[in-house]
Amino acid sequence: MLIKETAKSAWRSLASNRLRTLLTMLGMIIGTAAVVAVLGIGEGARSSVEGRIRSLGANLLMVRPGSASASGVRSGTVKTLTEGDAEALKALDGVAAVAPERSGSAQLRYMASNLNASVTGITPAYLEVRSLSVASGVGFSELDEQQRARVVVLGANVARQLYPGGSPLGTRLQINGSAFRVVGVLAEKGSGMGSPDDGVFVPLSTHRSVLFGQDHLSTISLQLASEERSEVVIAQLEQLLRLRHRLRADQPSDFEVRSQAEMLATMGQITGTFTTLLGSVAAVSLIVGGIGIMNIMLVSVRERTREIGVRMAVGARRKDILRQFLVEAVVVSLAGGVAGVGLGYGAAVLLSRFGEWATIVPPYAVGLALGVSILIGITFGVGPARRAARLDPVEALRFE
Repeated sequence: MLIKETAKSAWRSLASNRLRTLLTMLGMIIGTAAVVAVLGIGEGARSSVEGRIRSLGANLLMVRPGSASASGVRSGTVKTLTEGDAEALKALDGVAAVAPERSGSAQLRYMASNLNASVTGITPAYLEVRSLSVASGVGFSELDEQQRARVVVLGANVARQLYPGGSPLGTRLQINGSAFRVVGVLAEKGSGMGSPDDGVFVPLSTHRSVLFGQDHLSTISLQLASEERSEVVIAQLEQLLRLRHRLRADQPSDFEVRSQAEMLATMGQITGTFTTLLGSVAAVSLIVGGIGIMNIMLVSVRERTREIGVRMAVGARRKDILRQFLVEAVVVSLAGGVAGVGLGYGAAVLLSRFGEWATIVPPYAVGLALGVSILIGITFGVGPARRAARLDPVEALRFE
C-alpha cells in the first residue's frame, strides 16, 4: 500500500469519528500553541532588550569604578575615576568621543510640584555618545561647562510630571534649593534600564561645584570609531588607567570596563535561558498529548480488530498494517500541530497588539513545532501500530 493511499485511508478512518479525533488532537494543539507562544515571547524579549542596549549608544564602552580589595575581600566602591582619566582616554586610537558623568539624587521643585529624581552631570559630548536628542529647546554648550552655568535639561517623564500640560522651557526649577533655568527637554526614549526619561541633566562642572561637591566620576562613556576594534581599545584603556592609578601588576584593577557587545551577549544568554526553561515546561503538554494519541490508537486497534483480520485475509502484509496505523498517529499529531501553530501565532499577535509586550514568532519555531509533532506521532504511534501488525489473522476474524 503506497504512502499516499495509506494517508488517505488514515484520514478517512479519523474523519469517521470526528469528535474523538478532535479530542485526541486537543493535547497536541494546546502543547504546540504553548511552545510557539512561549518562543515568540522569548524572542520578543530578546529583541526588546537588545534594542534597549543599543539605544544607549553606538559602539559604546562604559568605564565604572570597581570595588576595593582588602586582604582578598571586596568591599565598597573605589572613587578613583577622575576628569583627568576622561581627558587621557580621548587620546586613545579608535576612540571617537568621551563623555564623563557624575550622578546623584536630588529633590526637584517647581511651584507646588515636587519630585525626587536622578541628577546627572554631563558634558556636551554626552548626548552624541548616548544617542540622545533634544525634543525642545537646546542642549549644553562648552561655554555652559566652563562657566558652571545653572542650566538644566529634563527627561521626558520628569518634564511631564513637573509641568503637566505646559512647557518647562525658560522656567526656574529648584534642585536641592538651588535655582536652575530649564533650557531643554530630551526626546522620549522609552522605559528600560538606564532610561534618560526619568533623569535630569546639568553641566558636569555645575554638578560638582553647585550641587554635590563630588570630584570623582561615576561613569566614563566612550564611543568607538569602529566596533571591530573594541578589544584593542579595551586593552589600551586598561593599560592606560592602571598606569594612571599606579597599580602594581599583582593588584586588581580599581575600575570595570563593559562593552556593548558584552552586555548584548549577557542579556542574550539570560533571555535564552528563560525561553528554554519556559519552552521546556510548555513542551510537557506535548508529551501529554502524545500519551493521549497512544491511548486512542490502542482503543482504535481493539475496535478495528476484525477489519485488520479482513485486510490480512485479502493479502495485506504486516508492514502494511503497521504503516496504516503509524500514519494515522502521525496525521492526528501533525494536524494538531498545524492547528496549534496557528493558535500560538494568533496568541502571540494578540499579546503584542493588546498587551505591553513585544512578541516575535521566529520561523524556526514553526518548523520546530511541526517537526516535534511528527516525532510525537511516530514515537507514541509505533506501539499501537506494532500491536495491530502482530495480530493473528484467524483470531482477528473471529473477534466480535
